[in-house]
Amino acid sequence: METKQSNLSKLLPIMFTFFTMGFVDMVGTATNYVKADFALSDTVANFLPSMVFLWFFFLSVPTGLMMNRIGKRKTVLLSLVVTALALALPMCAFFFKGMYTFPVMLVSFCLLGIGNTLMQVSLNPMITCVVSGEKLASTLTFGQFIKAIASFIAPILASWASVKYQSWLPLCLIFLVFAIVAVFYLGATKIEEEMPKDKSSGFVDCLKLLGDGTVLLLFFGIVAHVGIDVGVNTCAPKIIMERLALPLEKAGIATSIYFLFRTLGTFSGSFILAKFPLKNFFAVSVACMVLSMIGLFVCHTLAGLYISIALVGFGNSNIFSMVFSKALLYLPEKNNEMSGLMIMGLIGGTIFPLLMGVLSDAMGTQVGSVIVISLGVAYLIYLATKFLNK
Repeated sequence: METKQSNLSKLLPIMFTFFTMGFVDMVGTATNYVKADFALSDTVANFLPSMVFLWFFFLSVPTGLMMNRIGKRKTVLLSLVVTALALALPMCAFFFKGMYTFPVMLVSFCLLGIGNTLMQVSLNPMITCVVSGEKLASTLTFGQFIKAIASFIAPILASWASVKYQSWLPLCLIFLVFAIVAVFYLGATKIEEEMPKDKSSGFVDCLKLLGDGTVLLLFFGIVAHVGIDVGVNTCAPKIIMERLALPLEKAGIATSIYFLFRTLGTFSGSFILAKFPLKNFFAVSVACMVLSMIGLFVCHTLAGLYISIALVGFGNSNIFSMVFSKALLYLPEKNNEMSGLMIMGLIGGTIFPLLMGVLSDAMGTQVGSVIVISLGVAYLIYLATKFLNK
């Protein structure tokens, strides 16, 4: 009983920090508002989410190596400080209108990406300090559920702020308060972690792990998952505006629907994964995304598009935790290095929006974006048949 209470007291600040991890998903909503504010093209606007997720490619493995030296908890605390700085810039831009410029937003998005990279690499494996391996997938999924709550409320808060204050920027002030609270909450919590005995792994040693076929399959699974996530987050309102001629304030509800069903998916997934085989649930999740892509190609009604967005939200909600837990359990002695490699796969959040922007501009329609997202779904079908269904 005492151990359970002790574990709960350590899990609570970790889960609270998972909420702050979800702040990065406001990038889709923010991109649409910044695009409108500065009259940007799709290609230029989609450069913003790319600036967030680019850092996952460059900093994930170095962060994993840094964890070997300073530990997971200190790395998470550092990530929270950087995230707070990222949110402080737009907050200042709200109070000092002259600061609201495209370069300032680029810097803010870069800091948000750096902070989230540090957090994703260190927070996910920190759960292994509190729960046993057999419960890892379901606990990671519950963490993703907490994260999804922040993702879900971001577009709602942005829409509310834009109506009340004629600006989406107050959203950043609200999230900044949570980030500061998380710093003090986790900082006051003692979490015992076993430091790796071998701290000599280098950058090249980590990348060599990709030479393992299983690791490579899982890595590209993360790339596809995040690409689909950021892609739908960014283009869902644009699809509705294009096909139904609705204004952004109303079309933006599509992002909330995506995150609502992603939230419901992670919540239900935390229970489903505790009782049913991972490979079966993975197959069901991918099937939902396949149906969604069909809908996004052919639907021209609001109800049909909402259902399609809900399906991809639910289907994509547990992919990360399933793939990530497989990776951590595959090479447990390389826990930190594997975490760094898997989080490097979040580069999909940079690659997909850039390709979507270029193709949608070239075709003159958001069908180009759906084509790119469908490529990510196609890979997950391949992953399900070649690995997770063995």
